[in-house]
Amino acid sequence: MCLAGGLLPGIALGASGADVAFSLAVAFGAVALITQIVYIGPSARVGAAPLAAFAAAGVLQDSLIWWLLSWLGGTLGAELRVEGFGTIVLAGLITRVSILAASLLTPSGSRQERPVD
Repeated sequence: MCLAGGLLPGIALGASGADVAFSLAVAFGAVALITQIVYIGPSARVGAAPLAAFAAAGVLQDSLIWWLLSWLGGTLGAELRVEGFGTIVLAGLITRVSILAASLLTPSGSRQERPVD
């Protein structure tokens, strides 16, 4: 969220530090909640074509979340504003790539058991 907000000129997070913190908290909360409810991804190894479809669906999901955030920003009193369809799509792409990078850096949980000596 911070990466997309810092890189794209069409995203305004607020003027002061408190406004930026509140906008990021609202944005992070919405993204965390929606991505936990709606999981888009393979459950096993898949080929390139289904993987590309999952990636496109993930970018679409994140773009729709940014669109929701641009609406919620005015409704909740947060200073979060997202201007333009292109900015929304690019923010979704940046968010999906950063989620993918973070998931590659975290342990997968499928560790082999070590024999006990």
